[in-house]
Amino acid sequence: MFTRIVKMEFESSQVPAFLSNFEVIKEKIRNFPGCEFLELYRDKNDPDIFFTYSKWNDVASLEQYRKSELFKDVWATTKAMFRSKAQAWSVDTLHSLN
Repeated sequence: MFTRIVKMEFESSQVPAFLSNFEVIKEKIRNFPGCEFLELYRDKNDPDIFFTYSKWNDVASLEQYRKSELFKDVWATTKAMFRSKAQAWSVDTLHSLN
């Protein structure tokens, strides 16, 4: 399992539309085969910056999602709202303390 972190910076005027769309699609993303966890974060200092934090079973599962019609629709809608290009990282957990 690994974690995917995506940073997205939105035009201020687009934030309500993004949040509304996320409400509609979040369960679909979370229930996509191979996705085990999904959270959305908002930056404390810049309310136009958001991060998705998702856990995937393996790289193949994430790639299947990225090739899906769901992702194509989600990304086309979301990307149009950006003020700058999104950044993404795939990371492995080295330590986890609860």
